[in-house]
Amino acid sequence: MSTDYAARRERLAAALNLTDDILLVGAGRPLPKPEPSDQLLPFIAHQEYYYLTGLPEATGGIVAFDPRDRTSGRHSGGGWVSFVPEVTEAERVWEGREQLPGETLGKFPSWLAARPGRRVAMLGAPADGVAFDAARTAEVRAAFQHARRSKEPGEIALMQRCAAATTAGYAVIQPLLKPGVSERRLQIELEAEYFRQGAQKTGYDTIVGVGAQSAVFHGSPSPARVARDGDFILIDSGAELDRYVIDVTRTYVAGQPSALQRDLYQAVLSALQRASARCRPGAEWKDIHFGAAVDLVASLVAMGLLKGRPESLVEQEAHMLFFPHGIGHMLGLGVRDASGLEPGRAKDPRPCLQSLRMDLILRPGYIVTVEPGLYFIPAILNDPARRTKYRDSVNWSLAERHLGLGGVRIEDNLVITEGEPLNLTAAIPKQL
Repeated sequence: MSTDYAARRERLAAALNLTDDILLVGAGRPLPKPEPSDQLLPFIAHQEYYYLTGLPEATGGIVAFDPRDRTSGRHSGGGWVSFVPEVTEAERVWEGREQLPGETLGKFPSWLAARPGRRVAMLGAPADGVAFDAARTAEVRAAFQHARRSKEPGEIALMQRCAAATTAGYAVIQPLLKPGVSERRLQIELEAEYFRQGAQKTGYDTIVGVGAQSAVFHGSPSPARVARDGDFILIDSGAELDRYVIDVTRTYVAGQPSALQRDLYQAVLSALQRASARCRPGAEWKDIHFGAAVDLVASLVAMGLLKGRPESLVEQEAHMLFFPHGIGHMLGLGVRDASGLEPGRAKDPRPCLQSLRMDLILRPGYIVTVEPGLYFIPAILNDPARRTKYRDSVNWSLAERHLGLGGVRIEDNLVITEGEPLNLTAAIPKQL
């Protein structure tokens, strides 16, 4: 992605409205592997640092901002200075590293010492030995996060490239979706195609679940779990490029689906379509979530699994028996990128919203996932307290007969525009 980071930093400086506080943003340092060796875990720069610099490997790097320098014009860079590690001869020889642009880290202590008595806000990874104001840091972090929620055109273009690689991966595995395929085989073929299409890695650990495992939200693919005839196959995966990711889920059936599987799938698909249509500027994310919950519950009532008026069942939080997670989250520079709360809001304490990753008003440029699901999860449906609370709201005998069925989730990635949302993952088929 070709990004004008100087322009981005200038935009952020204006949005943060700092007048006297110094802002520091740290890249972080690599961690050693938990073993008796000199090996390190793979390093990635802190998300906030990377957003301002585009430097993925600047271990220990710090980007600093002094608003006095910005207003006085005494220094180039609009008040921003990037301090980067000095590459050693050994790193050049053994790792092929080259010196990054910016001032060397050795100059940072004197830069900071020349600004005594100033309050410091510290984003990214804390810099070694630097004292900072925790309360002010929290305020600046919230403003920083909100300022970068709307994606720049270059970010959206990069996400479209990620979506194209992801679409190719899902296309490759279509012939494999039949009895006898293992979760691991699907993961291998899916990810290999991402890489063939230019992806650098996956955006997160690929999730593949067959049968009952399709109701495990973050299940790891296993070579030992093989799809049987009639099993659900749930795949949640996406490609990554330059730290930007796609997060998409599709659910299939190995062989012929049963009538109940078709009904569940159609219920989730309809909820997805209706929720996606609601993703317009000014829409409240909580309203979209609850709207999807009512849609799903209405389908469960029609199927005979729940009893009552859908709106009332959602008010009683009965939807969480079968739809226990949020409708989606922000996406971009990592999964759940810049999710959280609208400025000035506190976390809604209702139990049914504990897994909702954001409480925001949608605006143009936001990228969100929309991912309704319905699941038969033994840990939830076998809980005595829930059985008592919802004694008259659930057809428990019918639910018990399907405890090993697993679940259905369908997830798309939408860019909020001035009108109809742009579906980045529309080319990945949604057919059972």
